[in-house]
Amino acid sequence: MSTIKLPALDAAAVAKLAGKSLLTTEDFTTAELDTLLSVASALEALDRAGVKTDFLTSELAYSLFFDQSTRTRSAWAGASSRLGMAPVIVDGKSTQVAHGETPSETGAMLGMNSHAMGVRHDLILGYGRKFIREIKDGIDSYLKATGDERSVPIVNLQCDFDHPTQSLADLMWLKERFGSLKGKKIAVSWAYSPSYAKPLSVPQGLIMLLTRYGANVTLAHPEGYKLLDECTTAAKSHSAESGGSFHVTSSMDEAFAGADVVYPKSWGPMDLMLERVASANDAKAMGEIEKRALERNASHKDWICDERRMATTAGGKALYMHCLPADIGAEVTPGVMAGAVVDVAREANKKLYVIMALLAGSKVKGLAEKLQARAKGQA
Repeated sequence: MSTIKLPALDAAAVAKLAGKSLLTTEDFTTAELDTLLSVASALEALDRAGVKTDFLTSELAYSLFFDQSTRTRSAWAGASSRLGMAPVIVDGKSTQVAHGETPSETGAMLGMNSHAMGVRHDLILGYGRKFIREIKDGIDSYLKATGDERSVPIVNLQCDFDHPTQSLADLMWLKERFGSLKGKKIAVSWAYSPSYAKPLSVPQGLIMLLTRYGANVTLAHPEGYKLLDECTTAAKSHSAESGGSFHVTSSMDEAFAGADVVYPKSWGPMDLMLERVASANDAKAMGEIEKRALERNASHKDWICDERRMATTAGGKALYMHCLPADIGAEVTPGVMAGAVVDVAREANKKLYVIMALLAGSKVKGLAEKLQARAKGQA
C-alpha cells in the first residue's frame, strides 16, 4: 500500500486540542482553528482512500436535537461512526426539558453514558447558547463529582448565536477552492424565504469566522434584519486584525458586485426574533409571530440570487454557497442552483470531517502520529 499524502500536522498543536469542546468559534484561537482544519483535511484524505480511522471503538456519541436537521444530523452520525463510535441521536421533544428538567440535569443524565455530546438548540434568541453551556456544565460537574476521567467534548450543532460546524465546513471548502481568503470579496446576504423565519446563527457564524482570514466580507440585508451586535462587533475586530474588511449594506446588488463568493441566506427580522423570546412557551403567540415574520419577508421578494446578480460578480463566476436546504425560486433561482449542485454538495460534505476532527482532536491521544501511521498503511 502506497503512503497517502496528508497535510502537514504539528503534533504538539494537535495535542493541544485534547479535551476541547466547540461551543462557538469565538472560543478558539485562529491557530487552533487552523490546526483543527488540518486534522479535518487529513481525516478526509484517509476516508476518501478507504482507510479506517476507528480510534474510538465502544464509545457512544450522543446528540440532542431540538430543531429539524438533515445534513448536521447525518454528519454527526457519519463522523462518529467513522471514528468507531456508536451514534445515539435523541429528539429534544422526547426529553424531560419541557417538564422542567434543567439543562444541567439533562447534561448530567446523558453524561453518565455518553463519550461525546452534540446539541442543536437554535430556535430562541438568547436561549440556545446558554442551554448548551449549561449542558456542558452538567456533564463536567457529574464527571468531576464521580471521579470519572472520560473526555466528553460538547459540540454546538447550531444555536441561536453560532453554527460553528457549518461555518468551519464553509471555511474548509473555501480554503480548498481558493487557498488564501485574503483580498477575496465574500457577500453574506439576506435572501427572501416564504418557508419560515430562519435563525440568525448561520450569517452570524460566517461574519465572525471569515473575517479572521483577511477576507473582505460584505453583509447585506434589508432594514430590520440586523444581526446581533456582539457578532458584528466581533467581525469588525477580526477584520481589523487580519487585514481584511467588514462592511454592512442595505443593497444586495452592492454586495454581489465584484464578489468572489456569494452566500445568499434568509433569516428572521430582529424585532420579531426578540419578540419570540417572551412567547417561547405559547404556541399560539409563536404562530402569530411567525405569520408576521413571513409577511415581513414577503415585502422583500426582490432579494433573490438570480442570473442578473450573478453576472455582476467577479468574472460573472462567483462561487455560490448555501448551508442548505435553499428555497429555490425564493432565495435562489432554479438556474443558479442548477449550476451549483455539485459545489454545494461538496461544501456540505466538509461538515462530516469537521465533526470528525473535533471529536478525534478532543479525545484521541497521539492523534497526529496515529493519522500518519494509518497513511503509511500501519495499524
